[in-house]
Amino acid sequence: MNEPTLISHNKMFNGHHERYRHFSTATQTEMVFAVYLPPQALQGYRVPVLYWLSGLTCTDENFATKAGAQRFAAQWGVALVMPDTSPRGEAVANDEGYDLGQGAGFYVDATQEPWAAHYRMYDYVTDELPTLIEAHFPVTDKRSIFGHSMGGHGALQIALKNPGRYAAVSAFAPIVNPSHTPWGQKAFAAYLGDDTAAWAEYDSTELVKNAEHKLPILIDQGDADDFYPGQLQPQTFVDAARGKGWNVQFNLRPGYDHSYYFIASFIDSHIEFHAQALDL
Repeated sequence: MNEPTLISHNKMFNGHHERYRHFSTATQTEMVFAVYLPPQALQGYRVPVLYWLSGLTCTDENFATKAGAQRFAAQWGVALVMPDTSPRGEAVANDEGYDLGQGAGFYVDATQEPWAAHYRMYDYVTDELPTLIEAHFPVTDKRSIFGHSMGGHGALQIALKNPGRYAAVSAFAPIVNPSHTPWGQKAFAAYLGDDTAAWAEYDSTELVKNAEHKLPILIDQGDADDFYPGQLQPQTFVDAARGKGWNVQFNLRPGYDHSYYFIASFIDSHIEFHAQALDL
């Protein structure tokens, strides 16, 4: 395993917010991630981990600097782990559009050229990154996961495809039916090819129809979001999940948009939701 190299370190709410770089065997590139260690982790206790997946165009820094999540992670005694949204670098394939390529990994393992060599964000988030975190930081193997937009898609499909690995999953304005919406169709066609059966393996609405291990789900969506309902369609997922007996908390928030102002407004309730699922 490649050792993570510290990039920066800041004290926050009596814990530490740190950024690291390491070589990823999944993406075959240097990857950057951030971790917030709450004060409990600095006092000799191992704490559970809440993984955050960001949306299109983001890096690890957007959520870390705008959401205000560290305050509540410190309160509940949970570590936050925030990876980048894609591999990066001159040798990494890219696209002129903001919704494909660097900054838009969609948390899938690409099978098509020129993406297949590096775009393996599903493997990175589900396997390599947790292994690294649990080997190098004072955390337990108890995990939960959440995200925003493209990252909400990532969190939901990862939780559904890995039964028992996450205590709960939540999302802000997630892309829930990417096989049937423009962002998802563009990304899936590029990364996965024309086989729509391969698309369904990363589509939360399709996955929930056959998933048997139920876990708590929380979704917040702003009704003033320009991408709702065209790109996001959260109600499609909620209806499919509830139709299969899943307990889904869905909040349509009047007047809220797609921004980090929206995320910051409700981040406390999401972290409390995960803390309760993690028995904190």
